[in-house]
Amino acid sequence: MIDRLTVDKILDAANIVDVVSDFVTLKRAGANLKGLCPFHDDTTPSFMVSPAKNLCKCFACGEGGSPVHFIMKHEQLSYPDALRYLAKKYGIEIQEKELTKEELESRNDRDSMFIVNEWARDWFQNELNNTPDGKAIGLAYFRGRGFRDDILKKFQVGYSPNSKEHTLAADALKAGYQEKFLTNTPNEKDTKLSIGTGLCLKNEQDGKLRDRFRGRVMWPIFTMSGRVAGFGGRVLDAATKGVNVKYMNSPESLVYSKRRELFGLFQAKEAIRKQDLCYLVEGYTDVMAMHQQGVENVVASSGTALTNEQIRLIHRMTNNITVIFDGDEAGIHASERGIDMLLAEGMNVKLLLLPDGDDPDSFARKHNATEYQQYLKENQVDFVDYKTSHLMESAKDDPNKLGQLIHNVSESIAVIPDEITRVLYIRQAAQKLHMEERLITDAVQKQMQRLREEKRKEQEREARRNVPVNPDAGPEKTDPTQQDVPYKTEVNAPTIAKGNPRELTLMQMLIRHGEKYMGQMEDEEGNDIPLTVIEYIHYSLADDGIKLSNPIYERILDEGYKHIKEEGFRAEHFYVNHPDADINKLAANLCLDNVPLSKLHGELPTDERLDEIVPNLMASLKLSIVQKELKEIIEKTKKPDIRNNKDTLRELMTKFNEKSKLAKNLAKECGERVILK
Repeated sequence: MIDRLTVDKILDAANIVDVVSDFVTLKRAGANLKGLCPFHDDTTPSFMVSPAKNLCKCFACGEGGSPVHFIMKHEQLSYPDALRYLAKKYGIEIQEKELTKEELESRNDRDSMFIVNEWARDWFQNELNNTPDGKAIGLAYFRGRGFRDDILKKFQVGYSPNSKEHTLAADALKAGYQEKFLTNTPNEKDTKLSIGTGLCLKNEQDGKLRDRFRGRVMWPIFTMSGRVAGFGGRVLDAATKGVNVKYMNSPESLVYSKRRELFGLFQAKEAIRKQDLCYLVEGYTDVMAMHQQGVENVVASSGTALTNEQIRLIHRMTNNITVIFDGDEAGIHASERGIDMLLAEGMNVKLLLLPDGDDPDSFARKHNATEYQQYLKENQVDFVDYKTSHLMESAKDDPNKLGQLIHNVSESIAVIPDEITRVLYIRQAAQKLHMEERLITDAVQKQMQRLREEKRKEQEREARRNVPVNPDAGPEKTDPTQQDVPYKTEVNAPTIAKGNPRELTLMQMLIRHGEKYMGQMEDEEGNDIPLTVIEYIHYSLADDGIKLSNPIYERILDEGYKHIKEEGFRAEHFYVNHPDADINKLAANLCLDNVPLSKLHGELPTDERLDEIVPNLMASLKLSIVQKELKEIIEKTKKPDIRNNKDTLRELMTKFNEKSKLAKNLAKECGERVILK
């Protein structure tokens, strides 16, 4: 448990711009800042951050909220763990009581897996730096590749011994970690994303655990916020003979997906933002070598083909990317496949080819930092320059190959979403290829038509996949956002809880002004006591036995009334940081100035007008609720079973008379007439 005082310190310290900027590059947009939304596939900045309100919101998918709730959503943390994350970020010490066994067991699977991974990271580091085998084998490998101690420490590398007696599995069990989080066990909710880190393998015959990564040097793979999602391990050079898999990664799980992680992103994110550029390489040692040469804005796809998910992680921080190809043909072809994907995401793509036979790691060992950085600066070219210079030589005097080159360049231009950029590249390609611009334009248009047709067919296939198996069941729309997939982002249109529009306006009043005084009331002894907006709304509804139609609104009112007497209570701060996701999300929406609300009350009230507007709104709201109740009573009396039941009919008529009197009084307050049909 985190005590209330510490929670308040964390909430007061957490700055929405600081927090969001750890994951999204923000640019000034008037009084606010904007960036690409991290919660859906965003190609144009729709994620707004308000420093004045200390809130964020995406006006495309609707996600957002306070700093703590941004972290909860982005890092998939519980409310207490999001507070702990922010406390660590801002250097706030948390004094917590030791968790009981039951409390430890109740922590969710994702949290437990991160905890196990972080313990394993420390275990691998200790093995590398403090054991004879670690120093003689693991550390010797890194020393042999020329890595300094500061770089090894920066990337927190380690070593997994090839031993049957001394194992991570045995030490983890001894430390109290559960077997299901050490192995890789099926997930009933989603069989593709298992529970458990996969650090250990279980022998089905004797039930014993053994280490998955034994005999390998280890790289922890961090999330953007610095949590250990998984590991990569490499068999040492002396042991690679006859080994099919030189590199091995953690298996897919609730916390790790290879296609959604970039090695080095955690260490590179600040440099990427500062330089407004990201270098993309292939392997772990490539990233480390470039850091050692003073180039920190670099990430690796970790040996996997570049994915859209990885591209979007980079795009949130910069529009500019330089892909560094290994000097061999295999490296060139592997990297070329990602060019069109990067262009399709609207990124500015440069390419850099290292001398034949070199990769960023080996090239770094041959040059000092100044030479290395100079080479990177002077040898970047755009994709048109690269493709024409790289392929023109082989296409010379061969019409077929020249035609293939034109189509190759046209395919890349066709995927660029921005029309102006496409036109500029068409012009550049025509000049490079010594061809009429019209011909390149035609080729690009044909490619764009082909892409549109492929997209249409894919949508049709997707629609067919979503047709229900039972033909009698009728058409059914499947909603992928309702599946319980941790890495699938929910994308919904921005919504505000539905209901009576007057209630919605009332909620905005309550959230923005709830703690403010608007008048006085007499207590049982006849003394005048000050009355806040929250208290007025609570008493006013209670006096007439009226409940709000939306359950979320009822919870908001109840929570406010329960805490209004607490010292330092501020309604807006209280609601936008509330642990209840429904409450904090609605509060964040209603605290932003450009959220559309009911037109019943034009401008939001100033503090001086609260005593005028709140009672008027309450009377109007109660009248609308009572009128609805009267209509419902009338409809009930028309039913034959009720008309034939004198007792029930009498009760309804008594209730109708009471509600009618209340409606007339409310109508007088509002200056309206009661009209029932």
